[in-house]
Amino acid sequence: MYSVTHVVLPIFGLILAGYVCRRSGCLGATAASELNRFVVWLCLPALLFEATATASWHQIWHPRFVAVFALATMAVFAITVVLRLRSPRHLADAGIDGLSAAYANTGYIGIPLCVLVLGDDGLLPALIATLIVVCVLFAIAVVCVEIGLQAETTLHHAVGKVLLALAKNPLVVAPILGALWAASGLALAQPADKFLQLLGDATTPCALVSLGAFLTQRHSPGAQRSALSLTAVKLIGQPAIAWVLAAYVFGLSPLWTKAALLLAALPTGTGPFMLAEFYAREASVVAGTILYSTVGSLVTLSLCLYLIQ
Repeated sequence: MYSVTHVVLPIFGLILAGYVCRRSGCLGATAASELNRFVVWLCLPALLFEATATASWHQIWHPRFVAVFALATMAVFAITVVLRLRSPRHLADAGIDGLSAAYANTGYIGIPLCVLVLGDDGLLPALIATLIVVCVLFAIAVVCVEIGLQAETTLHHAVGKVLLALAKNPLVVAPILGALWAASGLALAQPADKFLQLLGDATTPCALVSLGAFLTQRHSPGAQRSALSLTAVKLIGQPAIAWVLAAYVFGLSPLWTKAALLLAALPTGTGPFMLAEFYAREASVVAGTILYSTVGSLVTLSLCLYLIQ
């Protein structure tokens, strides 16, 4: 339990800081939105670009682990989107809900937790999972949102508008440019690398403070129920799928199986909240999911740690 609380408590501290600052008036009424715009247009694109531009594909190419984590993540995302659409719910909102159910907080919690539990060997699976979540899953969710927001009656107009919107979206463009940079074989100049690191490091603190400020607003009971259901999927459904795939389908080694379970059992990260705010969608369900899953992960991650010892 100590190793979990040691990693998770700073998250609560940042959320609480945003909540208190908004309640006390230190942050204004538009603080949550403005902080989120800063993250979406500057911090997160810098993080995505650096993550892909500096990735060593030879080092991270572990196809069986990639398959396990990607399949578990995409299965949860797809199932959630389909169920939300049957509610019925708008595709844009269903995409964000799916992201909330599948978006593991691999960067801020997963990396330090895997290193604490599995040693230095735990760093590599955590980095691979981070790339899958932040680049692949996030991009798919953005595509779903963009498709849902188009009202064109003809297919070619709708496709054109979606492609144009994606081409203007910094969260899609940044990892693509980073991948192209990595493919070129060029190293990032030290000043550019430091610039990207400074912006990237601000992503999580600013997003969590923004979330805390947003939580001062009143939210409906229906939003809370939806958040609790997404939390259950995130903390129970996703790790169960990952465990079955890792242990019984792909036959990963014990270390990689443990890493897959821990990473899939992580609470929801701030990515879905940033996306909901960026597209001006209702963000209370996402905010609740992040909060409830982070609290619940104190129990579920501790149980996972007990099982893998």
